[in-house]
Amino acid sequence: MSNETSRRDFLKLAAAGTAALGALPASLGAKSAQGGGRLSLDKGMVYTMLPKGMSVADRFKLARDTGFKVVQAPTTPDQNEAEELKKAADAVGVRIDSVMNMAHWRYPLSSSDPSDVAKSMEGMRTSLHNAKLWGSDAVLLVPAVVNPQTSYHDAWVRSQKEIRKLIPLAEELKVVIAIEEVWNKFLLSPLEMRTYINEFHSPWIKAWFDVGNVVLYGYPQDWIHTLGKQIVKLHLKDFKLEHSRYEWVNLGDGQVMWPAVRQALIDIGYSGSAICELESGDEAYLRDVSNRIDRLLIQD
Repeated sequence: MSNETSRRDFLKLAAAGTAALGALPASLGAKSAQGGGRLSLDKGMVYTMLPKGMSVADRFKLARDTGFKVVQAPTTPDQNEAEELKKAADAVGVRIDSVMNMAHWRYPLSSSDPSDVAKSMEGMRTSLHNAKLWGSDAVLLVPAVVNPQTSYHDAWVRSQKEIRKLIPLAEELKVVIAIEEVWNKFLLSPLEMRTYINEFHSPWIKAWFDVGNVVLYGYPQDWIHTLGKQIVKLHLKDFKLEHSRYEWVNLGDGQVMWPAVRQALIDIGYSGSAICELESGDEAYLRDVSNRIDRLLIQD
């Protein structure tokens, strides 16, 4: 089973320092929104939303033709495959904006097994080097998983210990490690997530905020206001919970309060990429998703 599949399965089963910002790459971070009522966003998608039956070159061309400027690509250990992704993206003017680290689900940094932690660290190093090759400025990291074998306290301490070891490499490569909140029974409130990130005292550790992931136990607009300028990247999803049943739905079809999310992003001065993380589909579907982002957030 691939790490990507493991991550998706986990999501399905789990329903239960700002002052240093100037050191970051210019494309990262919260910047002043222009015009006060408009968001300046680079529309993006995760690479897996593009049809699998197409060549790499055609997948990136389709991303461009359906209105997406950036793509988030998965960790790619094979150097030839990584080079192919870069060549295909460059050829059509699409930027590989960020890397989806793939090792953290099967091998969490919070594990008590040193061999699992070593594999997780190697996966992150590969992801950081992928980012450098592709011209990406962030790697998404799920920092820990709380389970019967790993307490909340241990998840916090163990993951921070390992992430600190990665900061010198992140700084050398000029790539931010962006911590994401997911259904991993960890960082369950925006206050905790803000504290967790602040404790690194590093401009190379920031937040990757997923709009849909927090709907089950909070409000995205509250998280956005609380995390503020820690947020360097966004995932866009929508979520619906009815009669104890939940499902991931297309943008605008769920319970995310998009006007409030949009206003919160304007309030914190967010400007950067907004990457949808939805199911894969054909050209018509991807055009519809692109139009939904325009309608819900950009509103040209």
